[in-house]
Parts: sequence; structure tokens; C-alpha cells
Amino acid sequence: MSSLVEIVAPRRFGVGFRWLLASSWVSNLGDGIALAAGPLLVASMTHDPFLVALGALLQWLPPLVFGLLAGALADRLDRRLIIVTVDLLRAGVLVLLTVAVATDVASIALVLLAMFLLGTAEVFADNTSSTLMPMLVHRDDLAIANSRLVTGFITVNQLAGPPIGAALFAVGHAVPFAAQASVVALGAVLISRVVLPPHRRERTRDTQLRHALSGDIAEAFRWVLHNAAVRTLVLTIFVFNITFGAAWSILVLYATQRLGMGAIGFGLLTTFSAVGGLVGTLSYGWITRRLSLGNIMRIGLVFETFTHLALALTRTPWVALGIFFVFGAHAFIWGTTSMTVRQRAVPTELQGRVGSVNLVGTYGGLVIGSAVGGVLAQHWGVTAPFWFAFAGSALFVVLIWGQLTHIAHADEASEP
Repeated sequence: MSSLVEIVAPRRFGVGFRWLLASSWVSNLGDGIALAAGPLLVASMTHDPFLVALGALLQWLPPLVFGLLAGALADRLDRRLIIVTVDLLRAGVLVLLTVAVATDVASIALVLLAMFLLGTAEVFADNTSSTLMPMLVHRDDLAIANSRLVTGFITVNQLAGPPIGAALFAVGHAVPFAAQASVVALGAVLISRVVLPPHRRERTRDTQLRHALSGDIAEAFRWVLHNAAVRTLVLTIFVFNITFGAAWSILVLYATQRLGMGAIGFGLLTTFSAVGGLVGTLSYGWITRRLSLGNIMRIGLVFETFTHLALALTRTPWVALGIFFVFGAHAFIWGTTSMTVRQRAVPTELQGRVGSVNLVGTYGGLVIGSAVGGVLAQHWGVTAPFWFAFAGSALFVVLIWGQLTHIAHADEASEP
């Protein structure tokens, strides 16, 4: 057992990393349970497509509304205390939801409100958690350390969590939410064991806090605009999430109408993507020893561009499953790399705010892309968003290719 722990969380990463990793994996299990249980609960209460869609919207909305504030607070307050407090509040909301569902007094409005509150809490917890890694692990180990977090995300959030959530929901509608409350509370306990170096900024008088936070957010945008590597990274994520969001917003229709796979086949697409992601993250150390982070990102952008083309052309389910396996490997390799580049380049006191700028770019691109994909599919069929994604991604890669050298040299830019 000790040798396995050493492989997953080497001693040189420190005890703090091990507590952070354990907390992340436990919390991801709860989020994975919710991925299945949340939609199942909404669908069990209403068949109104608008309300079902509203449930999804209320989970996407918090990062756009609260992302910048979460980043500003993460740089101004005690980061560990933020995560513990928010996770305990999230556990409390889940306990109340569990009681309401168990006693059959939960209305659809109450469930949607709970989903919004949980999504909001997750914004503050996740954004702040992302700032801890560069405080605990040496910059040369960040790539491998982040891959360990992503491995946990894939295995427990994407693969294990949803089927567990569905099984618990079959036992009783309130059961998965009670289970999620338990693991979220456990995650808070684990993260409380992490010891962080000093990082809080000087306190501001309450009467000036609002203006101080506005200034903090403005400072983050200025820093991103003046840092070539992170500016290029945020712009790339924003644009590629527009193209990605356009294609993936109608994925269920693509799977059923274009590939004829049905509901089970649609689920297989996600499964194959997650398995590919697991393979990608497990091989991440080998990859980073042979390729620079900049080249990994360049190759990944080309890969994603041609993924859209391949999906636009194929009608064969097994071909599509193979494409999703490869895309899953790419997605998690690219995501780990972009996180590492950002953490290496951004000063500790700006990690929360710059991370929130990145978060807004991520979700802003997805929301815009989803709207574009729906319109394209409605007028020109389910493959139209994939053709748009291919053309848009290819054009952007050509335009941004020279700027990607900034990402390749992010390490040099961040050296003291």
C-alpha cells in the first residue's frame, strides 16, 4: 500500500499535496454522484423540456455570475478557510435537499434553487482549490501533480460517480444526495489538514471592500492582457470552447439521429471519452518528458480541429467511439497542460483572480457555442455544428499559431 501511495503521491510532493489529492478525489466522487442523480431527480418531477433545460442552465450560470468574485476573494482571504466553509455550506444544502426529498415536500422550484446554490458553492470551492497546487508543489512537479488530480476527476467523477449516483437513486430518490452530503463534508475535513504558506493580502476596511474587490478584478484583467502566455491561453480556451460547445451542445441528437446509437450508445460516447482521458493522464509523465508544454498544446489544438471534421464525416458508431477515445485522451492532456502553464506563469497572489478570468472565458465560450450549435442544427442539420467547429477551429489555429510560442516560453517568463 505504501508503494502505491508513493507512486500516486510521491513523498517529494509533500504531505499537503496528499491531503489536497485525497480531498479532491473524495469531492469529485460527490460531484460524480450528482451528475446522474441531479438530472434524474428533475426528470422524475417534471417532463417540461423548459424546466429540464433550466436545470442545466442553473448549473452553467454560476461560473459566469460569480467566477470573478470567487477569484478576487481567493486572493484576498484565507484560501483553505474558503474551501472548508463553502464545502460545509454545500453539505448543509444537500442535507436540507435530502430531507425535503425524503419527506416528499420538495417542489421543482426548490430542487432548481438547490442546484443553483450548489453550483454557486462549487464555483468558489473549485476556483480556490486550483490556487493551492502551486503553493504546495515545486513548479517542476506541477505537470505530474496536476495529472494526478485529473486522474481522480476522470475515475471517480466521470466513470465511477454517475453509475453510483444512478444506482443510489434507484434505491431511493433521497439516498444519492445524502451520500453526496457525506463525501462533501469529508472533503472539507481533509482539506482542513492542509498547511499553506502565507498568502492573504492586507485586509481592507469593510466600507471599502466592494471597491477593493473591483480593483482586484481589474488588476487580474490587466495582468492577463500584459502577460503574453496567459493572454494567449485564455483567448484560445474561449474560442475553442465556442467551437467545442457548438458541436457538443447537440451531441445527443448527433448520436441518435446521425449514428443511430440510441440512449445506451450515447452513454458509451462519454464512457469511451473518459477511458481515453484516463489513458492520457496515466501517460502524461511519459509525454512531458519528450515534448515541451507548448508543443503539447499545439498538437492538441490540431487534434481537436480534426476531431470535429472526423465526426462530421462519419456515420459509423464504432468509428465515432474510437474518435471519442482519442479525443478524451487529448482533452485531459490539454486541460492538464493549460492548468500547469497558468500555474507556472501566474504569481501566487494572483492565482485566484487569473483563474477566475480563465473560468469566465471557459464558460462564456461554452454558452456562446451552445447557442450557435442549436441554431445551426435547427436550420442545417445535426452535422452543421461539427462543420462550423472544424472551420472555426482551423481558422483560429492558423491565426494564433505564431502566438503559441508565448505559451511555449511561459516558463522563462515566469522565472524570478
